[in-house]
Amino acid sequence: MLIRLAHSPDPDDAFMFYGLACGAVPAGPYRFEHVLADIQTLNDAALRGEYEVTALSIHAYPYVQARYALMSCGCSMGDGYGPLLVTCVPRTVADLRGATIAVPGLRTTAYLALQLLLGADTFRPQVVMFDRICDEVAAGRVDAGLVIHEGQLTYARQGLHLVTDLGVWWQRTTGLPLPLGGNAIRRDLGAEHMGAITRLIRQSIQYGLDHRTEAVRHALRYGRGLDEPLADRFVGMYVNEWTLDYGARGREAVRRLLAEGAGRGLVPAAGDLEFVDASNPG
Repeated sequence: MLIRLAHSPDPDDAFMFYGLACGAVPAGPYRFEHVLADIQTLNDAALRGEYEVTALSIHAYPYVQARYALMSCGCSMGDGYGPLLVTCVPRTVADLRGATIAVPGLRTTAYLALQLLLGADTFRPQVVMFDRICDEVAAGRVDAGLVIHEGQLTYARQGLHLVTDLGVWWQRTTGLPLPLGGNAIRRDLGAEHMGAITRLIRQSIQYGLDHRTEAVRHALRYGRGLDEPLADRFVGMYVNEWTLDYGARGREAVRRLLAEGAGRGLVPAAGDLEFVDASNPG
């Protein structure tokens, strides 16, 4: 059975799926085809139900909940860190009300968190490909940029200034980590396949964690501007125990984020959230 596995071309996703990509995790009756696209493109594709398994922003999940269930593994959790709001000259959060801010997509979790921080109608978002946001800020074409992926570790090289870390802000506000992205699986595969595929992906994540050096070197090919130590640091931020399973606190973080968004009219109400358990095909 062909399973298209769609994910971002960045180090943490590459690390996560290394076990499957290198053949170390037997795929059983499945043939996995890896499809690489930026997260906003994946969010849009999920609206169409395009891929059997896809990475997506937690922000996007309420819009695709009828088609997809969240896997219990594969999350990217900002535990005291997260997307960064940066500028080319020092500014405060208050300075950015009314500003033009480059964002990586209107359904990204980074954008939802920014709306929760600033207020939805207090700034002008400008969608920019995630790996161009720092360049846009440095060139002065936008007032600020919302930085995700490896730009969180490299923005200072371009002389940019940190305004705030949204993961830090969220944790101070709620006491919870910021759930940024997850893996979702299409419901029409049926419970048996959903459970089996989730177990294979969890095994792939565990394989990467158990064979970290090889997995980081594999992931490095997707690390724009990262050397091996920085790639290892970035992977460690977003592929860890949270990625093996959200756990009770991680699930609560997802519910709280989406409830806050729904309460302000920023996302549809998600209702009861399902997580396909890697140990239980039901």
